Amino acid sequence: MSVKSYDTETVSSGWAAEAGAVFLKDLRAELRTRYALNAMAIFAVTTLAVVSFSLGPYALPPKALSALLWVVIFFSAVASLSRVFLHEEEGRTAAALRLAAEPVHVYAGKLLFNVGLLGALDVLLVPLFLGLMAAPVGNPGLLALVVLLGSLGLASACTIVAAIISKTGAKSALFGGLAFPVLLPLLLAAVSGTTRALEGVGLGAAWPELRLLLSFAVVMTTASLLLFELIWNE
Repeated sequence: MSVKSYDTETVSSGWAAEAGAVFLKDLRAELRTRYALNAMAIFAVTTLAVVSFSLGPYALPPKALSALLWVVIFFSAVASLSRVFLHEEEGRTAAALRLAAEPVHVYAGKLLFNVGLLGALDVLLVPLFLGLMAAPVGNPGLLALVVLLGSLGLASACTIVAAIISKTGAKSALFGGLAFPVLLPLLLAAVSGTTRALEGVGLGAAWPELRLLLSFAVVMTTASLLLFELIWNE
């Protein structure tokens, strides 16, 4: 094995080990307290119950159903993902984490944790929403792909915004205010893509929305990796 390939493997393994350690640390802490999971589940289920009981038997068009779904996903994310860096500042563990891991590895671990949280939310929320609202799904595969790509972009943006507001005073108010303008293109594309999935169109017809969702996730993650060191070491 050449020196170059050995160095590449060493860097890759170190990157994965540090990011994985940050992810596992947050996962253990969350399983002990269940703060984010409980906040996310309570908000999502309560909102769904209010919406379904209020609308009752009224049949909504696919676009309205799609907008309601992503409104619930967005505000559930705001209620839970904002704490991914906040608990480090409150617990006075941020300084130790800065010494233990490289900034990009910290961001990657936190991003993995938020993706896991949003994945758990999607598994709970989307089937429950479709059932309570009696929403017909014309293309389940497209719906799953839209939700997956939308959640990846949402988690990436929320992770970097959480890092930005973690040292400020009015954290909860700032998180929603900063996250919404950043996420507006993603939310519009997600609503449009979900509408097409409910209507039963093919993947080709929904390609503009899928391309925007994928591009948003890639660009947001790349930009966050480049900017995170400056934010984290401020």
